[in-house]
Amino acid sequence: MKSSKKLIFISLILTFCLFIGSLSVGVANFSWANLFSGSLNDSSQIMLISRLPRTFAIVLTGASMGVAGMIMQILLKNRFVEPSMVGASQSAILGLLLMTLLLPAAPLLAKMSVAAVASLCGMLLFMALIRKLPPTAQLLVPLVGIIFGGVIESVYTFIAYETEMLQLISVWQSGDFSGVLLGRYELLWITGALAIGAYLIADQLTIVGLGETVAVNLGINSNVILWAGLVIVALITSLVVVTVGNIPFIGLVVPNIVSRIMGDKLRAGLPAVALLGAALVLLCDVIGRVIVFPFEIPVATVFGVLGTVLFLGLLMRQPAR
Repeated sequence: MKSSKKLIFISLILTFCLFIGSLSVGVANFSWANLFSGSLNDSSQIMLISRLPRTFAIVLTGASMGVAGMIMQILLKNRFVEPSMVGASQSAILGLLLMTLLLPAAPLLAKMSVAAVASLCGMLLFMALIRKLPPTAQLLVPLVGIIFGGVIESVYTFIAYETEMLQLISVWQSGDFSGVLLGRYELLWITGALAIGAYLIADQLTIVGLGETVAVNLGINSNVILWAGLVIVALITSLVVVTVGNIPFIGLVVPNIVSRIMGDKLRAGLPAVALLGAALVLLCDVIGRVIVFPFEIPVATVFGVLGTVLFLGLLMRQPAR
């Protein structure tokens, strides 16, 4: 319990410090003194139109994708999966591409809904595939997921190539917050609501992750909870892809770090996952903005490097007990 509270406290302090740091970093001239001067000036405009929306988008993305990854790992009983490794992100991009080609005038909410349905279908197809694997072949699950995601990616890449849409899908493939402004990120608040919904059913998700027999014996309708978890993951994934693009490794690295310290109880671990996910994405965004200032490296690229290092460290580190 002490280690759990300590991790949450550290993640909260780290998130707050990086939140302030993210607000302070940027190309435009900005001064905290001018912001608190009490008059409407350039600094206040920059803060309200650009800095705050971008930072809120980063926090919501990191927190919700971390929660989505932990839900996937609990439901699939495998610590080596996340939405981008089970075809969810790739299916969402395919759905968005088809909507853009077939119904280009459709509202953003309609495109997001189709992307969510496509993401859900992709996860269901992946789950059908891994049922053919033996229960002891845990390491084959992420390998099948990578191959499955690669197949979907090749399909939408071919379609984009034939329709001259390669530049468009590159925006969805690489997560970047440079284009986030006031009025262009508000859909991400829905991911925060979905993360709260996941917390409310966290105990039921944990029980379903123990197996159908355990769930039935404890009076839990496993099918309803399973569908609820999958829908939450699909909606979070599609909303993030639609708004800022795909950012891999968040749902893989963050839940593994938290589970190493706090165990597999979902309700206890979700707050730490959300805070740590937000902190790591904030850190990667700040690094991406200052390392080649005034230019910017996409968050997906920075997090890909950092996530790989962290995950390899987790694999090579021996458990404490």
